[in-house]
Amino acid sequence: MRHVQPLPAFDDLVVLAREHGIEHLGVAPADVLDRARDALHERKAAGLHAGMQFTYRNPDRSTDPGRAVEGARSVIVGARAYLADDTPSRPAGAHGAVARYAWIDYYAPLREGLRVISRRIRDAGHRAVAFADDNSIVDREVAYLAGIGWFGKNANILIPGAGSWFVLGCVVTTAEYSVAKPLADGCGSCRRCLDGCPTGAIVAPGVVDANRCLAWLVQQPGTFPLEHRETLGDRFYGCDDCQTVCPPAVRHGRHHTVALDDDAQAWVDVLDVLDSSDEQLIDRYGRWYLAGRDPRWWRRNALIVLGNTGDAADRRTVETLHRYMASSDPILREHAAWAAARLGPDTRPSSGAIDAVIA
Repeated sequence: MRHVQPLPAFDDLVVLAREHGIEHLGVAPADVLDRARDALHERKAAGLHAGMQFTYRNPDRSTDPGRAVEGARSVIVGARAYLADDTPSRPAGAHGAVARYAWIDYYAPLREGLRVISRRIRDAGHRAVAFADDNSIVDREVAYLAGIGWFGKNANILIPGAGSWFVLGCVVTTAEYSVAKPLADGCGSCRRCLDGCPTGAIVAPGVVDANRCLAWLVQQPGTFPLEHRETLGDRFYGCDDCQTVCPPAVRHGRHHTVALDDDAQAWVDVLDVLDSSDEQLIDRYGRWYLAGRDPRWWRRNALIVLGNTGDAADRRTVETLHRYMASSDPILREHAAWAAARLGPDTRPSSGAIDAVIA
């Protein structure tokens, strides 16, 4: 017969969490997240999700902890820092930037820590399931309700004295813990994230239009919006701008950092991306979300970055663009033509055969 352990006190879970790098832990009730549910339905109806799935896929499910764990009484939410204590220098040549949250899989150690907490609770005879980077629950809303932080105007959770450079995850459990109260707004009149967003994607405090958000546009399928290509600059995957201009994130983030991993992918050689096979790209970047796990969207992003940062005098750049302008894939062909036109006449085939594609 299995011996049932006493339910660990919340303070014991805090100690356990910190052993796994989870700096902040809070508890929210396992009630339906009505506010988040209404917002998801409203924004989806307004088209602000731009085809994004995740918690938009089934708002009624992702806002009900009881759908994740039957009989749930509490949701324990944890925040683990991902801001690295160093920033890799930009390599020579055409390279695309990667948003900090994607340099390594920061969710893996968070998920492991949450699973340890789950096991301790299950040892006490309760159900407990860990969720991280999962569409089962809107973890930002839970973090807000658990008193971990307030919603910044960029829709990120801002933790007092720590900023927003954190990944979030939850443990939904049938165990009952005392819940915290939400924090008051700490942004005040500041609107640096709204003004600092390169595409104006933050259309109201806490409301992001995914149709303009570069972090989403590099992930979604199809043609990259023409009006945002130059603005994309050297971003290959993700965008950090709404955090790099946020005073609490800038001021406090540097005090909550993690060691830079040797395998961190802060920069991507876009010419290598354009020369690699599907298998090589999946092996290299497969942990990143991408629509349909189709490497053509990485190639599309690489062509835009090449058009924004490439060297028209570089032979490899010119040959790569010529090869893609002759591609059988109409989307890649069109983005290569755009990149060639952006870099100038030296990158275009002398025949002028791509004029119709550019037009």
